[in-house]
Amino acid sequence: MAAPASRKSAATLIVPFLVACLVSATLGVYGKLHEPTGVAVNIAGFSSPATVKVWLATLAFVLALVQLFTALVMYGKLSLFADAKWLGPAHRWSGRLAFLASIPVALHCLYALGFGDYNTRVLLHSLLGCFFYGAFAAKMLVLAKKGVPGWALPVLGGLVFTALSGLFVTSALWFFTTFGVKL
Repeated sequence: MAAPASRKSAATLIVPFLVACLVSATLGVYGKLHEPTGVAVNIAGFSSPATVKVWLATLAFVLALVQLFTALVMYGKLSLFADAKWLGPAHRWSGRLAFLASIPVALHCLYALGFGDYNTRVLLHSLLGCFFYGAFAAKMLVLAKKGVPGWALPVLGGLVFTALSGLFVTSALWFFTTFGVKL
């Protein structure tokens, strides 16, 4: 059983937590106050901006699955590839690429659509999007800090993964099941 975190080590989480709240709130307020343009950039080869968005969201989700798998191996929860030297770099690069794939999606959502609350799916999607970037910011800050409780990084990683999974379900998966799989 792990020893309880000291007050000092728990205090190292205050700034990441406050930054997470600030990022989430800023995105939500901007998304709600910004007048949606309905216009977004399309990429050649795709039939619409929406298909670009759902495929990039799908890529981010698949890369998040790689993140989950490599984290489980690195934390000793799976014994596959336990001594593989490529695990750390695969974990870091899949995370970087997932984040990069999410940026155009978030920009499209914020700029073209805004913070939506006209039905439960859209409201949940908007809330998860704001939460995802807040949790991601906190996770990145915790990575660079010394003296952080050992549970903090796995919990934050789990929150980021859960939020991204919810975003995938309320956007790309919903799109594919509603309109079909297309480019």
